[in-house]
Amino acid sequence: MDFRIEHDSMGEVEVDSARLWGAQTERSRRNFKIGEEKMPREIIRAFAVLKSACAEANCELGRLSGVERDAIARVCYEISLGALDAEFPLSVWQTGSGTQTNMNLNEVIANRGNALLGKKTLHPNDTVNMSQSSNDTFPSAMRIAAVCAINERLVPAAERLIEAFLELEKKNADVIKVGRTHLQDAVPLTLAQEISGWRSALETSLSMVKESRNYLYSLALGGTAVGTGLNAPEGFDSAAVGHIAKATGYPFTPADNKFRALTSLSDMAFSHGALRALACDLMKIANDIRLLSSGPRCGIGELLIPENEPGSSIMPGKVNPTQCEMVTMVAARVMGNDTTVSVAASQGNFQLNVYLPVTAYTFLQSVTLLADAMGSFTDNCVVGIKPNKKKISENLERSLMLVTALSGSIGYENAARVAKCAHAEDITLAEAAEKLGLLSKMEAEKLLDPQKMV
Repeated sequence: MDFRIEHDSMGEVEVDSARLWGAQTERSRRNFKIGEEKMPREIIRAFAVLKSACAEANCELGRLSGVERDAIARVCYEISLGALDAEFPLSVWQTGSGTQTNMNLNEVIANRGNALLGKKTLHPNDTVNMSQSSNDTFPSAMRIAAVCAINERLVPAAERLIEAFLELEKKNADVIKVGRTHLQDAVPLTLAQEISGWRSALETSLSMVKESRNYLYSLALGGTAVGTGLNAPEGFDSAAVGHIAKATGYPFTPADNKFRALTSLSDMAFSHGALRALACDLMKIANDIRLLSSGPRCGIGELLIPENEPGSSIMPGKVNPTQCEMVTMVAARVMGNDTTVSVAASQGNFQLNVYLPVTAYTFLQSVTLLADAMGSFTDNCVVGIKPNKKKISENLERSLMLVTALSGSIGYENAARVAKCAHAEDITLAEAAEKLGLLSKMEAEKLLDPQKMV
């Protein structure tokens, strides 16, 4: 392997000649060989947007030439396309400010830009990082990445799942089934009504996620090292953030208090809390579906779900609710991730929170898992759900809780007597009501019509 010599304020470092990064990236690569988790590509692409926007702002403010701005913008475009992904090798488990990832971007942009220009014009710190600090760029990049991931991945996936449930509602409006509370039989409802509860839960949790975005639009950029804006010219924050908003199409604004923006992660914790709420609803819905589809002969068996793959290596013909199991595991992971984000958000010491990389990684993992899980769940399970009308009808006919409809005529206690009699003697509720001398069988059957209960 051929090496070249790169240097930083600590001295010289050998770097693979084929690589675009410099000394600080190489030091981090060597010093933090921790786990398998690399800085998410969403963060790298968000940094590309940010660095290009900062170059535009610096040029407008007379601090950077047009040639320098254009070179930086061109490299950032390459990064946004994923063309330079191999140049960003750093671990999530690095300095808590994300400084090494910021410098990774600065070094790659400078070296690639100089190669394009054919001369050494760009400097990682003095040019690419002009008017910036890792302390305001990483918090800004992680919020850009979070907003983009929510808007471009999670929201469309959730809306598709909601639409799939809405279609199921339309198809099953006339299917009356047993309701269940406390895992015990309850009064009837339609299958459409049950599905509408799932759909509405997702709509509600999705609205919470969308609301939480409003707190992520505020960017720390312009605060530099501790929030005072040292070395950033007046107007830089508005100009740079304006270019970020234009590039992404999202309403990012400069934080009104840079000191808060550098040290507080409460907005990330709040938004991840909405992701956790969505995970909670998905856990409940997936569990409902797999219980209602349990069987095929010895379970509830009221729903038929797609049979996607064999379920057992030893039991021939067994098919399992694998999509539901996947969703519940994803939900469990997201719930665990929420603890990580919450702990990280509580650790803003003095002028900087130093749990930024783990927060960014964890947040983006939750968004990715939820979006992918909802897409798979929609395509491989929900759109193929069908009612087992025979089983639904059998369960409805055997339900003792239809007796609730008799309470208005014979009172709660007498209705309870009817239910207990029917259960003990394995007869119908109408037969029990007649046997106890409370109603004729015909009167009872008229009151016990499930159509009138939903």
